[in-house]
Amino acid sequence: MTTTLHKDEILHALQDVKDPEIPTVSVVDLGVITNVEVVDNAVHIVMTPTFVGCPAIEYMQNDVKNRIQQMGVDEVTVEVDMTTPWSTNNVTEQGLEGLRKHGLALPQRFEGEFEPEILLNASCPFCQSTHTTLQSMFGPTLCRAIYYCNTCKQAFEQFKPV
Repeated sequence: MTTTLHKDEILHALQDVKDPEIPTVSVVDLGVITNVEVVDNAVHIVMTPTFVGCPAIEYMQNDVKNRIQQMGVDEVTVEVDMTTPWSTNNVTEQGLEGLRKHGLALPQRFEGEFEPEILLNASCPFCQSTHTTLQSMFGPTLCRAIYYCNTCKQAFEQFKPV
């Protein structure tokens, strides 16, 4: 590669890398890309999983590396940081729209410490009612919970706020 890339070019390219479990959201908009460093012609990317033990993190790590290599960068490292906690507050507005398109109830934004009571107030993605009931904290993935809407009688998943 003959020219040095800039951080914004790397982040733009990473919009192509989607969460394999939620293909309507990029890793950038999900907020898992926490740092990008470009030194000469080497790129170092740090990413934080949404949950410890996330089964998709290695898959995303490989996709991130492959996407940057497609830009002609030979030296790409993608570090998975397990020490920095991820939060749903890191999800961008575009990411929230992607979650909505995937049919998920959106996580509520919060300030300060996360309070578990926030899980009791999910808005139904079908009818927008808040007359919902948490059925299970454990959905098909660690980042989702299952709810039931008492208004439209639909079961749905919420991307858990953390």
